[in-house]
Amino acid sequence: MKPLAIFGTSSDAGKTTLVMALCRIFADRGINVAPFKAQNVSNNSAVTIEGREISRAQCLQAEAARVEPSYLFNPVLLKSQGNSSVQVIVNGLVYQNQSVVEYYREIDGLKEHVKAAFSQLQQDYDLVIAEGAGSPVELNLLHKDLSNTFVANTFNTKNILVADIERGGVFASIYGTLELMDPIMRGNLIGVIVNKFRGDRRFFDEGETIIRERFGVPVLGVLPFQPMNIDMEDSQSLSNYRQRLDDVKLRIAVIATPGLSNYNDLDPLMADPELHVALIHAYRPLGDFDMVLLPGSKTVIRDLHWLKHQGLFNELQQFDKPIFGICGGYQMLCGQLHDPNALEHDHAIVEAGLGFIPDDVHYQQPKILARGDYQLFSHAAIKGYEIHCGRMARHPLYYQDGLYSGTHVHGVFDDDGLRTNYFQAINPNYQGYAYAPYREAQIQDFADMVADNLDLSIILKALQAD
Repeated sequence: MKPLAIFGTSSDAGKTTLVMALCRIFADRGINVAPFKAQNVSNNSAVTIEGREISRAQCLQAEAARVEPSYLFNPVLLKSQGNSSVQVIVNGLVYQNQSVVEYYREIDGLKEHVKAAFSQLQQDYDLVIAEGAGSPVELNLLHKDLSNTFVANTFNTKNILVADIERGGVFASIYGTLELMDPIMRGNLIGVIVNKFRGDRRFFDEGETIIRERFGVPVLGVLPFQPMNIDMEDSQSLSNYRQRLDDVKLRIAVIATPGLSNYNDLDPLMADPELHVALIHAYRPLGDFDMVLLPGSKTVIRDLHWLKHQGLFNELQQFDKPIFGICGGYQMLCGQLHDPNALEHDHAIVEAGLGFIPDDVHYQQPKILARGDYQLFSHAAIKGYEIHCGRMARHPLYYQDGLYSGTHVHGVFDDDGLRTNYFQAINPNYQGYAYAPYREAQIQDFADMVADNLDLSIILKALQAD
């Protein structure tokens, strides 16, 4: 089959979830399908079976396709370091920290890695579905592009353009993108998908006619708005979470630092009808919460500075209820954080942590990338993964004593038993729920919605054409 690429008229048009849905739809039809994103910019990552690091978005798409995630799905990953610098991850391993200018200077070399990964996937799978990045018509960036025109033209992909009607200006965004689109990409365009439609579908019948007749491109479908409550691609998407507050037993304050990362750890909490989760973006008193969660951070020391500047550091030190830290948040609970080689900060530094855990953190290369079964908190083994440069001599994996708990392992609250035991210790009335079936239902329900509202016959015909 010919490869397929999904491009958007803008960022957050719905490319990630559409690729996820198509992966599930084609997998359900017996097609061996792989997702692909040449370059992703996200601090939300996971570890593959090869011990490599890729974006959580491509892991979600692989889960939908029912295939094992691979570094080939996301050969270039950029993690923001702040101050216009990024950590560049190539084929799942840290290459180096660079300024954005330095990164673009090496773009031609990165293109070779992208080509190698995509070519290998074409050998291994029946169908590759590539996700674009932002808009494919950022004219000043076309020569620096990895995920849009470069992939479309290099691999002669069949293309779909998705537009977000919720943000307004859908006709202008579609028309403008079509007019500015690269001729090869435009020539391979199958059609347009209008995404996030609210209300009576019949009200857009005339709009579909306008796009088809005046713009000269088929409308493959109009997808109703349906939020996804798992694996948000970036921190801005956290606002899209919808909580199911049916019978609240606990109120949780999540400290949403500027460097917040791996926020998928929040998914099972946000979906729990017994938990009310509040994201704390600035100072506020925490006394009315039952516990505090410090999630992961890509810039731990800078986020500690932010906590101190906001007044939340002192608020946490005075908090007399349970506090749980994950990865970077776990490190913040320690005494001293030592970064002599400026791995976590822009210069060598020693920073004081909250001092709840009797241990210090030392940042060293190489980054620890691991995944497997972990024995934590005297609980049966759980599945999780680690992504961190910080080392702790006394409590390298986890800590629990009195009010303070934490771990370097991501995914701990995905485990029903561990999650239930932890929250029942705070409130014995907490019951718990099964997260894995909920997660699978999120994927399948979204894919079913897409399948019901998309003309798949046109897409399949285009992919199978000579």
